[in-house]
Amino acid sequence: MNRRNFIGKAAAGAAAVTIIPRHVMGGKGFVAANNRINLGFIGTGKQVPTLLNGIGKCKGTVVVAASDVFERKLNPFLEAANKNNSTKGMNVKTEGYHYYRELLERSDIDAVVIATPDHWHAQIVVDAAKAGKDIYCEKPLSLTVAEGRAMVNATRKYDRVFQTGNMQRSWRDFRHAVELVRNGYIGEIKEINVYVGEPVKQCDLPTQPVPEGMDWNEWIGPSLYRGYHEDLAPLKTEGPWAWWRGYRDFGGGLITDWGAHMFDIAQWALNMDESGPVQFLPPTVPAENGLTMIYENGIRVNHKPWGTKDDFNAVQFIGTEGKIEVSRDFLRTFPNEKLASTDLKPGDKRVYFSDNHYQNWIDSIQKRSKTISDVETGHRTASVCNIINIAYELQRPLLWDPKAEKFVGDDFASLMLTRPYRGKWDFTNF
Repeated sequence: MNRRNFIGKAAAGAAAVTIIPRHVMGGKGFVAANNRINLGFIGTGKQVPTLLNGIGKCKGTVVVAASDVFERKLNPFLEAANKNNSTKGMNVKTEGYHYYRELLERSDIDAVVIATPDHWHAQIVVDAAKAGKDIYCEKPLSLTVAEGRAMVNATRKYDRVFQTGNMQRSWRDFRHAVELVRNGYIGEIKEINVYVGEPVKQCDLPTQPVPEGMDWNEWIGPSLYRGYHEDLAPLKTEGPWAWWRGYRDFGGGLITDWGAHMFDIAQWALNMDESGPVQFLPPTVPAENGLTMIYENGIRVNHKPWGTKDDFNAVQFIGTEGKIEVSRDFLRTFPNEKLASTDLKPGDKRVYFSDNHYQNWIDSIQKRSKTISDVETGHRTASVCNIINIAYELQRPLLWDPKAEKFVGDDFASLMLTRPYRGKWDFTNF
């Protein structure tokens, strides 16, 4: 055992003396007398203040640890987490770790919040499941279809409660739009238009000096190596979002970044949370939009601009008797404008209700129940987005078997369901 591992294990052992984990106390589903859930955060970048504020408001939660490979982001988070604990009247110090696996070794941690760049999600989720932690993982869930399936399988094997960060499922307007569609308020759905940005592309950024306090090798992790650039990992959390999300090996472009929200609403409305389209028809010339997906029931989903420039990052449902348009800024219904604000009838079918995505996760941990955006749901939405990127790159029609999760008659496309890895990574070993 090297010095670093010894310190990590010693800290975990010391913590375990005063905080006995619930699964040791009472087995599966046991909730301690104080109803407290000890959280660890893995990744402390720009999205994490929102997560800390949201999850930190959930009753009975306390942040006991956090991990990041960049000290400039980890240290401010530790200060914020300690302040949050103190505000809630909990005299608990949040400990910082450079390596996330040291955090996972702590037996007193019940659940983890994963907010790293996408290329790390699969490995961390599998490791967390194996360590017996419940999981909240930011969207898009996975960088490849194979990674997503591994995350599902590990979560199921170790019986973990999992929430995908598709928080729009806990917003009233999106839920209402989905219920209007499912109950036939605009007739039979024929077509859906989704307006999000461009596909992924190869990284063409020049190499810059690695900032002090950053472990760039660990940031790259399982992906193929390339030099540091501030667009990939900015020095501060303030300002624009880090653009690792736009480049292959780290993200999936806006197709996965915003598509994980908007294609997710289309999947939800079509009741396809455990399935997906069967055809992907991209433009046969280089393009950033224009792809059409077709489901087995014939419904077409188009990735293309519609409406005005204000309708960006939005979904349009077209039925035989009307239209529904929804985004974070609006819910519009045509021709009956009152549908947007009208409650459903008592006999209508309802979807899973949640008005707080974070509380839904915490409640599900306590009840050992399924969340509103379970790992299979997050995987299926991410798969749609990942396959869209493949189709845009290959510029040819693709047939997809959503049950087998394989392309039909296209061996080369099937190779793109996974990706090359640097060194030895074991996210399939569980």
